[in-house]
Amino acid sequence: MSTTGDKILDTALSKIGEKSLFTKELEHALERNEVDLVVHSLKDLPTVLPPGFTIGAICKRENPHDAVVFHPKFVGKTLETLPEKSVVGTSSLRRAAQLQRKFPHLEFRSIRGNLNTRLRKLDEQQEFSAIILATAGLQRMGWHNRVGQILHPEECMYAVGQGALGVEVRAKDQDILDLVGVLHDPETLLRCIAERAFLRHLEGGCSVPVAVHTAMKDGQLYLTGGVWSLDGSDSIQDTMQATIHVPAQHEDGPEDDPQLVGITARNIPRGPQLAAQNLGISLANLLLSKGAKNILDVARQLNDAH
Repeated sequence: MSTTGDKILDTALSKIGEKSLFTKELEHALERNEVDLVVHSLKDLPTVLPPGFTIGAICKRENPHDAVVFHPKFVGKTLETLPEKSVVGTSSLRRAAQLQRKFPHLEFRSIRGNLNTRLRKLDEQQEFSAIILATAGLQRMGWHNRVGQILHPEECMYAVGQGALGVEVRAKDQDILDLVGVLHDPETLLRCIAERAFLRHLEGGCSVPVAVHTAMKDGQLYLTGGVWSLDGSDSIQDTMQATIHVPAQHEDGPEDDPQLVGITARNIPRGPQLAAQNLGISLANLLLSKGAKNILDVARQLNDAH
């Protein structure tokens, strides 16, 4: 099915001002019982879902990092080695802010459209030397060979939920919830709960540069988060960790309101889920105490003004 986000291709995503850009039409179909479940890129799903909906499964995450795809004449280069004033296409404020800071010799310009359209614009027009895309999307399409460089977190942290698929269902549809619940990948689930709680608490969205990086290691969940000004000149980043053991799935326990940041996972123990959510909230509070709100407010105003 096509969505608003698929159709409005001449405007930067952050300008359209619609929170549920890639989800609204799909949710209408869910609401009207025309479909029973909807599959999204998790990063397109707002941290607060409309009443009556929930994310019933988060599948095992693909590579969450961003990738650089180069114009045929620059194959073999990296962002670092592209000529001065080369133009790099991205529709994401998050990517542009971080990469402008890291690679001041490059110019970043908005590029919209689905993967095919963007790759065609890159290859056939001479405007862009490279474009930035999610590695996961390229891998899912079988276009691994176009990945010229994968960006590490120190170059560009990824979007909340990037690389994971979310399955949205009607919140009261217990049969479907039971059906899709087995698809939850426990580690991905906990990382994404932490990331979504961080974003929700910061009140970030498409119109501000917020990025994260998470890792599970030896019973510890590490969450790094950052906020940037639109040009990347101002930024606040920090890392926190919490002791969380990745649980095995278990049988349902009764829960009054099982949703956390829009996610229902009754077959995963509640304790680790709450610990992941608290980690996200704590990191958001730490960044807010260091002045993140001001950076985000200014970014929002500037974005609205353009």
